Amino acid sequence: MKRWIHDNALSLFFGTIFLLALLGQAISGLALYNNQQLLSGGEPVSFWAYVSSSSFAVDVAENWQSEYLQFFLMITITVWLVQRGSTESKEFDEVGLESDEEQKVGRHAEDDSPRWAKLGGWRTALYSRSLATVMGLFFLGSLLAQSVAGWAAFNAEQLQDFADPLSWVGYLTSADFWNRTLQNWQSEFLAVCSAVLFSIYLRQRGSPESKPVGVSHEATAQEG
Repeated sequence: MKRWIHDNALSLFFGTIFLLALLGQAISGLALYNNQQLLSGGEPVSFWAYVSSSSFAVDVAENWQSEYLQFFLMITITVWLVQRGSTESKEFDEVGLESDEEQKVGRHAEDDSPRWAKLGGWRTALYSRSLATVMGLFFLGSLLAQSVAGWAAFNAEQLQDFADPLSWVGYLTSADFWNRTLQNWQSEFLAVCSAVLFSIYLRQRGSPESKPVGVSHEATAQEG
């Protein structure tokens, strides 16, 4: 068990703090929601009623979709674009999809290579793009969930104010949807840009996200 925990410590750590943060969001969101209910003359709701509501779902989904968009773009854009001195960039001579030999696929695969990397054809082509594909699908799924939950939450508020509800398509073009979406996108893009640029000049000893402390600022794609 100790060995398994050691070998999976990174995913266990982030998985645990994710669940704790989600629980914290649910508890604080419930308190805020019920306070608003009382102020508007409504009835407070239970914890389970809140976490299954469109109000909670849209807040969760809008954060998830921006995170998956960030990773999808980083995975795909870094195939072709580079940044001198950044750990988030490939070397300049590695731009592009690289050769089968460099990627160890098909007849260049090794004994312990994944099975679909060895088979060639459509299976290797699919597996070669599987990471970006899954991240892209999670982004689209989260974006769809956000749009549906946000639509339901928005129309609930509209009805409370005796205003006309919107269609789903109408909500997709509304200021509410794009305000929720773009405020998350801009923060993700800023964070990625900061990581790309700060990794050129700043160091964190022992971290794979940083270059070795004594390496030149010009060194690209080197990790500590």
